[in-house]
Amino acid sequence: MTNSDPSRRDFLKSSAYTAGVLGAASQISSRANAATRSANAKIRIGFVGPGGRGFGAHVKRLTTLQVEGQPIELVAVCDVYNEHRDRAAKHIEKETGVAPEKYEDYVEMYEKANLDAVCIGTPDHWHAKQTIDALNAGLHVYCEKPMTKTVEEAISVLKTWQKSGKVMQVGVQSTSLPVWNQVNELLTAGKLGKVLMYQTEFFRNSAQGQWRYYKLEPQMTPKNINWKKWLGVEEGLAEYEDFDRAIYRQWRRFWPYGSGMFTDLFVHRTTTMLKGTGLRFPGRVVGAGGLYLEYDGRDVPDVATVVADFPEGMQGLVTATMACQETPIKQMIRGHYGSFVFGTGEQFDGFDFVPERPQVTRDSKAKEERIETSDVADTTYAHFKNWVEAMVANDPKLCNNDPLLGAAAITTVILGARSYREGQVFHFDSDDLTIHSGDASWSKKWEARSKERGKPNHINGWHAGDHGSLLEEPDYMKLGGPWKDGKPPEDA
Repeated sequence: MTNSDPSRRDFLKSSAYTAGVLGAASQISSRANAATRSANAKIRIGFVGPGGRGFGAHVKRLTTLQVEGQPIELVAVCDVYNEHRDRAAKHIEKETGVAPEKYEDYVEMYEKANLDAVCIGTPDHWHAKQTIDALNAGLHVYCEKPMTKTVEEAISVLKTWQKSGKVMQVGVQSTSLPVWNQVNELLTAGKLGKVLMYQTEFFRNSAQGQWRYYKLEPQMTPKNINWKKWLGVEEGLAEYEDFDRAIYRQWRRFWPYGSGMFTDLFVHRTTTMLKGTGLRFPGRVVGAGGLYLEYDGRDVPDVATVVADFPEGMQGLVTATMACQETPIKQMIRGHYGSFVFGTGEQFDGFDFVPERPQVTRDSKAKEERIETSDVADTTYAHFKNWVEAMVANDPKLCNNDPLLGAAAITTVILGARSYREGQVFHFDSDDLTIHSGDASWSKKWEARSKERGKPNHINGWHAGDHGSLLEEPDYMKLGGPWKDGKPPEDA
């Protein structure tokens, strides 16, 4: 490993800083919470945006956990749509016997409901503000993916969380699958040799077009929905436009509120690949795609690909079409000595190790094998339980998808979306966490490494030395090199 590489060194430094800040802040927070918890043994949770995912996942799973005896109380719900408020409150009262308070404005709920934690399930453009306000109010946070809508917001959330010492989970439930920790252990131990690439996918299809299967209902009216608050006009989150049921219910189709497959789907697959490989922020990102079929008034593409290069000397690819489903690519991680093949989807009962041929590995004993992994019946339930357990322990490091991973994932996919829209290549600087337009520096850096006969960089946690990372030097390469003063290099 060449620790002299600036991006690599900066990432490790950033990770160490995160751990240090969280450790210190957690100790302070732990002492403060001890007094509070003695008077209130249960963690008081409120919900912001218990509509689709916010109801079906957030409210229902946490209600189950409370009924099962976890030390939580579901005490408040907030939504700009009165039917969503009422539905969530009725469900909680029916299952727990206690009716939560209802709010239209989350700021009022934060101030009055005496909360310890909050679940955020609003549209993407609200995530950063509601999360930062919660952390600054001393609340633990569960925020549905994507963590934020923009890279700049992601960095703001990350820095606020680092200072807060609070427990925060980002809602990519597949990060609670044991497979990704298992994969990381094998990769860092050198099972694949030098790790070079991941590829992943999310292929989906429908007759009516993506996200139009969210039904529009007559009762969705400005009388029942605080439209201006949903838009976030006063908060500067969106410009005013006339009420439209399609925009309200199917907001993922429109850039001001979501980013289509980039943030609804790509962020799932990218987050797990980052977790499995140990990668975090990319160094260079480009995106491609287009609206090739779904001409229904939407903004976002129905075919797209993001390619990200990382300072660890790896490339990641996520690709999809929202108009064909039966022929997806396989998810896999490739190394110099072999690959892990996962197949498609989210749940895996195992994965395949496919070795490279012995002429490359010099290992005739390496055979293809099936590597079994533990199954999880309900990843969403497991993800919320992980969050609750981290809050009970008051330990931010216990979360399976913390804001560092959340920020890295959204940076990767949203720069791909921006590249598609703006026609640019983007570089990301891990030192100061800033975005720059692409130039020749990325390729020149690696070319210089080759000219200097340097060694490869490695993923975080690598402890396999030079295994699978160095080329053999054939004897005949002594004949290579410049002829100086008309003499061949072997005579020099």
